[in-house]
Amino acid sequence: MRVAIVCDWLTNVGGAEKVLLAVHRMYPEAPIYTSQYDPRGIDWFRDADVRTGWMQKFPSSWRRFLGWFRARYFAKLDLSGYDVVISVTGAEAKVVKCVNERTGRRAAHVSYCHVPTQYYWQMYDDYVKNPGFGVLNPVVRVAFRWLVGPLRRRDYEAAQRVDQFVTISEYAKEMISKYYKREAEVVWPPVEVEVFSGGTHKGGDYYVVSSRQVTWKRLDLAVKACAKLGRKLVVVGEGPEHERLVEMAGDSPLVKFLPLAGREKLAQILAGAKGYIFPSLEPFGIAPVEALAAGCPVIAFAQGGARDYVTDGENGVMFEKQTVKSLEEAMLRFENLKFDRNKVSRSAEKFGEDRFVRELEKVVEGTLKEEIERRNGREK
Repeated sequence: MRVAIVCDWLTNVGGAEKVLLAVHRMYPEAPIYTSQYDPRGIDWFRDADVRTGWMQKFPSSWRRFLGWFRARYFAKLDLSGYDVVISVTGAEAKVVKCVNERTGRRAAHVSYCHVPTQYYWQMYDDYVKNPGFGVLNPVVRVAFRWLVGPLRRRDYEAAQRVDQFVTISEYAKEMISKYYKREAEVVWPPVEVEVFSGGTHKGGDYYVVSSRQVTWKRLDLAVKACAKLGRKLVVVGEGPEHERLVEMAGDSPLVKFLPLAGREKLAQILAGAKGYIFPSLEPFGIAPVEALAAGCPVIAFAQGGARDYVTDGENGVMFEKQTVKSLEEAMLRFENLKFDRNKVSRSAEKFGEDRFVRELEKVVEGTLKEEIERRNGREK
């Protein structure tokens, strides 16, 4: 079985890259096609055959500017010579060509789609309000409003050519149905639960949040809520919002900022925390599942992928609105509950990599079988 793997970009470490790594382990001989690759930002794929094209000439830091170019790049990428193409994508990689019009050769396309391209669809209004380009925001808003129509059409048309959608949560499944009018099978992403579950689930006197520090993650809610309630908070991570968050915290001794930590160190931080705050709307969220594995209950925004793994009152609590007040109320309710931290840790066991590999393998093999049957029918 000749397999090709496609992803939007490979420039930094995140949840999507963890999924890609698991797929790479499943098919280690499969080349990985992507728009931009920066091994300095992510060194997980040094043993892989990573293939780029003309977009590699752009600096990886320009990634957010290049959506229109990525769409054109992937649209010209012909992978019809493979038996199966697996796209791991939350953006434009699903646009790749899997059918050769001249020869009729066709590859089965399984798209592990985290969510429909958010800045085209469900988060379009938020993106236009704050594109995140500083002084260039007014120019970006005008350009994006002008381009979003054709970009949406291309994205939607590409979604119709995918043979089988797989996605990461019930929320993401709803979004794929809403915007692409397609059904998707839910296969939860792999989490290294064994790395985080091995320590002592002791708990402590501080809250923690670990995340890439960007506006839509809403880490400001955690900083403000802890400041108002007088609670200790450890913020782990980096990103363009870092300076604003530090300024927001001021010189408060309650808020401590730490750089990105290795898995073992992060596991220690999570095991020693009172609770993990997850204030963003995300299609899944690997970081809070890592917290659960470490025995750390989660306070999560009650929309998005968190509904798949947080059970209110058992391994965490939910808050209904992305406001400081709603988060404060959830934290106070959280502190009146007693959690069995060993039970909290066990609630994450079902998200391990073995289960992911088993379920995705079944989907890939089933999709290839259907394509072979269609191919035989066409030949007859």
